Amino acid sequence: MNLKLTKSLLSTTANQLKNQVQLPDEKLFSLPEKVLQFGTGVLLRGLCDYFIDKANKQGIFNGRIVVVKSTDKGGADEFNEQDGLFTHCIKGLENGKLVEETIINCSISRTLSARSQWQDILACAHNPEMQVVISNTTEVGIALLETDKVTSSPPQSFPVKLLAFLYERWKVFGGTAQSGMVIIPTELIVGNGDKLQGIVLEQAHRNNLEPEFIEWIENHNRFCNSLVDRIVPGKPENSTEILQKLGYDDDLLVMSEVYRLWAIQGDEYVKKVLSFAQVDEGVIIDKDIEIYRELKLRLLNGTHTLTSGMAYLLGFKYVKDVMSNGYLSRIITNLMLGELALAIPYKVDSKVADRFGRMVLDRFRNPYINHKLLDITVQYTTKMRMRNIPILLEYYRQFGRAPELFAMGFAAYLQFMHAIKEVNGVYYGECNGEHYAITCNYAPYFYEAWNDFDLHKVLSNTSLWGEDLTKLKGFEESVAKYL
Repeated sequence: MNLKLTKSLLSTTANQLKNQVQLPDEKLFSLPEKVLQFGTGVLLRGLCDYFIDKANKQGIFNGRIVVVKSTDKGGADEFNEQDGLFTHCIKGLENGKLVEETIINCSISRTLSARSQWQDILACAHNPEMQVVISNTTEVGIALLETDKVTSSPPQSFPVKLLAFLYERWKVFGGTAQSGMVIIPTELIVGNGDKLQGIVLEQAHRNNLEPEFIEWIENHNRFCNSLVDRIVPGKPENSTEILQKLGYDDDLLVMSEVYRLWAIQGDEYVKKVLSFAQVDEGVIIDKDIEIYRELKLRLLNGTHTLTSGMAYLLGFKYVKDVMSNGYLSRIITNLMLGELALAIPYKVDSKVADRFGRMVLDRFRNPYINHKLLDITVQYTTKMRMRNIPILLEYYRQFGRAPELFAMGFAAYLQFMHAIKEVNGVYYGECNGEHYAITCNYAPYFYEAWNDFDLHKVLSNTSLWGEDLTKLKGFEESVAKYL
């Protein structure tokens, strides 16, 4: 049985490990705490904490992270048993070349449970070196809970936990400008920083907090919109094999792809505070980050949406396997770069779109990531409307004709939505003699529609698409051809 990854283990086995893994220098453990992080999930550790750890190792940011475990499930024991250390395996393709790295991340100083250590969390507000708040509490975490109280120990919702921390800090430092925080939510919500700030201010009013405190929040704290993008599936399937090779146990082991993006909306002050951005081109701080959202939404997400149903119906299970098929790989490449990239409904330089698209194709080919096609089809109709219909409309504005591969993917989506049975409210399609669940709010609609399928009726349904797609000359005929 192997010993667990701890500071003590590193000090005694450094010579054996140095050829297998990037080890932290002992002096990094004494860096001051500068970041309060709400959330223990793999995305935060595989992306945000990765950047901070990388900067610390280059002597740039020089600050560690206090992690707040916000949920009621479990405690902070697994982190503290390992002194906050965890192994990060990075595997994938970059510019068509295979990249493999194994890192021991030492950016986390300690982990505190909101349920049992709330006073210790508030005490972090007393630290003058604390500058940054990061969160990933899932999309439902940034929500207004009307009955939540700032005086609770702890408050129920993340926004009021943050409010309580900021209130404590305001009282301790007397509302100085220097004591304000840079706050970066990474939840997958458009305008996540703006939304979080709005809820925090609303809760400050509901809790009858001082007007001077509310002014301090508005004037001296920066709530930054951000966009994160990295596939971090968590512990890899072959984790036992990896750890046997390394010679220690690690309950917090994560694997990620090579690609990484953390786009943060901010000015020169934000850049100064978030100095870790200097060490990796994956961190982008800019006044406008919408271009990155559009590129990801249209080229990565949009391509997935138009091809996942088709690939699944052809018998594939994972994205990487689709990309290893020469015919389908060419279809996906031509769809993305030859149709979608030309009609992004946002002003994007064609070279930027092409470069981004080729990076996405590398990500799709990553042999180490098991990205299930069925997972991509969850809420398929909503994704099609949000991600792809704006591109279809823009394509018609520019070229006045149906995009051929788009029509093929759309036809496959309709075929995928052909439910043949319903069991306890779950709708199932059939492919190659096997049933698959259609996890989409519009499954009941298509179950009825396929009883006597009328393509014209489906395409003209504005409640589905927000537009009458039969008015797009030639689109109905192209979809019908592929159906």
